[in-house]
Amino acid sequence: MGNAVVQSIHVHPVKALRGISPRTAVVEPWGLAGDRRWTLIDDGGKVVTQRESPRLALAAAEPLAGGGIRLSAPGRPPLTVEVPEPSGTVLVDVFRTKVEAVPAAAAAHAWCSAYLGTEVRLVHMDDPAVRRPVDPEYALPGETVSFADGFPLLVTTAASLEALNSAIADGPHAHEGPLPMNRFRPNLVVAGTEPWAEDDWVQISVGDVVFRATKPSARCVVTTTDQDTAARGREPLFTLARHRRRDGKVLFGLNLVPVTPGTVGVGDPVRVLERASDGARAARGR
Repeated sequence: MGNAVVQSIHVHPVKALRGISPRTAVVEPWGLAGDRRWTLIDDGGKVVTQRESPRLALAAAEPLAGGGIRLSAPGRPPLTVEVPEPSGTVLVDVFRTKVEAVPAAAAAHAWCSAYLGTEVRLVHMDDPAVRRPVDPEYALPGETVSFADGFPLLVTTAASLEALNSAIADGPHAHEGPLPMNRFRPNLVVAGTEPWAEDDWVQISVGDVVFRATKPSARCVVTTTDQDTAARGREPLFTLARHRRRDGKVLFGLNLVPVTPGTVGVGDPVRVLERASDGARAARGR
């Protein structure tokens, strides 16, 4: 894997909305700077994602200086949202984990509600250092995460996507492929590996930044959502279920926790510092 490099970087300021693909990104203990610090919630406080509202794929959030965002979506005028003052918090249900967050201004709630056609609120994680711990089954003491599904970063490899697309092409839903990487909404995409090489990774470095691998990423219906049209299909879940199933879950990509801070950039070398043993590799679902 001597020629493995970062192919692209992706930051999603608002969970479930499309984001940006910068050339460089700062790595904070809880993820890439600005990644998923905002989320939408329903009237019960539960996070709203593309699982329930695939039209979120068509809305975008652009990060602004100071942590604010600029929202845009089809049929809606753009809206600038400033980081809210920490005058009070609401309780957010992130996949059955309770997290405190600060509500945005009323105009942001109205804008998002009008776009989705249902009442939602936009909230901001003011202090990711303390608000939400990483899943304790996989975390080390003190590790935290933003509003990402469970871990600070998700890495995928171009070779694994190519292998998946080859399998889709041989299956009953070949007309749906090839699929782009944005179906998986990763933070880092790595080129120059063998297919499924990430199954072996225990610790890697990206440039000068070190990451600890926790577990393969279990995939959901969001991956079947075309990020350009919001239409849903059968793939890639159908093919992943045939080739990448473990304990009732289908797997693509690898969850990471930063070990050291720093900055990552497109073209940075990716090195494997520690690989899984054969037993650990089998347990991970290779």
